[in-house]
Amino acid sequence: MPAPPPLRDADEPASSHQPPLTGGNRVALLEGGDTLFPAMCEAIAAARHQVWLATYIFHDDPAAERVAAALAGAARRGVWVGVVVDGFGSKATLDVLRRWLLPAGVNLAVFRPVDRWWRLLQPGQLRRLHQKLCVVDGGVGFVGGINVIDDRNDLNHGWSDAPRLDFAVRAQGPVVARMEQAARAMWTRATLGADWREEVRQLAYGAEPLARARRLVSRLRVQPRPDDALPAPAALPPVRAALLVRDNLWRRRAIERAYVEAIGRARRQVDLVCPYFYPGRVFRRALRRAAERGVRVRLLLQGKADYRFAALAAQVLYDEMLRSGVQIHEYTPAFLHAKVAVVDGDWATVGSSNIDPLSLLLNLEANVIVLDPPFAQALAGRIDAALQVSRAVLRPPAGRGWLAVLRRGFVAWVAYWFLRLAGITGRY
Repeated sequence: MPAPPPLRDADEPASSHQPPLTGGNRVALLEGGDTLFPAMCEAIAAARHQVWLATYIFHDDPAAERVAAALAGAARRGVWVGVVVDGFGSKATLDVLRRWLLPAGVNLAVFRPVDRWWRLLQPGQLRRLHQKLCVVDGGVGFVGGINVIDDRNDLNHGWSDAPRLDFAVRAQGPVVARMEQAARAMWTRATLGADWREEVRQLAYGAEPLARARRLVSRLRVQPRPDDALPAPAALPPVRAALLVRDNLWRRRAIERAYVEAIGRARRQVDLVCPYFYPGRVFRRALRRAAERGVRVRLLLQGKADYRFAALAAQVLYDEMLRSGVQIHEYTPAFLHAKVAVVDGDWATVGSSNIDPLSLLLNLEANVIVLDPPFAQALAGRIDAALQVSRAVLRPPAGRGWLAVLRRGFVAWVAYWFLRLAGITGRY
């Protein structure tokens, strides 16, 4: 597999003290794959140098095939195209992807493949690539929660008439460099996972082993290592944005902390949309305290469950949330896959991270934070529209009796042992 082109000077990681927030960006909210995929394909069709794409699921339905055709077309024109997919999420379609992409010269990498049963026994197999990123020529980037699969196609339940509720962001400006670094790092890690012996040999016997090692570490790093807390943004021009990643090397709790800090600063409203909701103690406390100090806190969760245990995990927290004044709604028109939030009409996030142990402690995730009232209000309008067709939850499904206690204890026990199996210790 040919090596990717070198990082341009503008994309070199900055000092570890550089804040993650940048100004002077342009962002647009995209709803669903029906909107995202044509925008991605248009950008890829205009690519001249590089295309990076990282995704959990790359399916083989017609919508995914059109994206694959755009990637293959760019590669045939001489554009360097790097695609990385998760070995579990895209396991069923890897053979098709290879037929679609490899003959055209696309550089396809698989993150932690599970093509042999014993791979499931290897350390780290529970930690998956869950990011959804696409960057073209370092100038336009796409990030969000949308996999490369038709909105109406569910892997567990088949096809439906109504599309999933999901969102992505199209970005231009300085924040795109962070997105490119993240996508490139995922591709490099997946490639290194397959060819690590050759990489080690080259580092050991090359003419400049130390310099090569530093460049390799730079490629492996998802983004520079700034402080986790977002700085005061007043001096930056609009639109102000940051790419935050959850990474198992340097950025373990960046997304969770950004959520908790934004909720902690809220004075008027918090709207949070998430299909898989089972936050830890700190996150739950932030939501409760916001509601208790008079902030309108609304959760939009899935009402049409794709995984029964995930729905149960959220429901065991309903009583705690409702008693604190948090409003809960369940989205019923279709499957819910969006992971977005708006705080006080000027802070917004769109990304791949759920609010559960998998996303907050294990998976590799990417969320964009946008500090811009017009963008936040546009997203808030889409959330309001979804709430209008959702079901308000007035009391927990299991009530407050012994059955509710058993359900909550069972979910907590499963979560505890799952995290222990994944190598995570401590209280969640």
